Amino acid sequence: MTPGINATFERFEINTPLRMAHFFGQVLHESGGFRYLREIWGPTDAQRRYEPPSSLARNLGNTQPGDGARYMGRGVIQLTGRSNYAQFSRAMGVDFVANPDLVASPQYAVTAAGWFWQTRNINQHADRDDLIAVTRVVNGGRNGLADRQRYLNRAKQVLGVR
Repeated sequence: MTPGINATFERFEINTPLRMAHFFGQVLHESGGFRYLREIWGPTDAQRRYEPPSSLARNLGNTQPGDGARYMGRGVIQLTGRSNYAQFSRAMGVDFVANPDLVASPQYAVTAAGWFWQTRNINQHADRDDLIAVTRVVNGGRNGLADRQRYLNRAKQVLGVR
């Protein structure tokens, strides 16, 4: 995964130790320390909200029955929703809408995270060392904030960020 991470950092301008530390803080939490490249799907009551006609499904572009499970979180940042898969497809020239499991593949799991990071302008929050703002963009709230903070602190230590 290391060559993919280095290429992703270069391609998506995650190019300072502080940006890298925030990226690692988020993706390590989202992927359970790189153990999960695909969301664990129940479906649970919370996951059922990813199905139309809910407002969450609408926000994610999930328009068809089954889209919640079909476009579940994948990759190290857990890219979620038909709309995100379609946008990532256009950016990469690969049909992730028809082949959503590719997002969890070694070839794209990190690239999807870098693409998401750049298209959501997360570097601006990382540059201010604003963990809460970074987390809100990645996850929509403060889910797992303490865990993200631990990963961020460790990444800062490893990368020599003061």
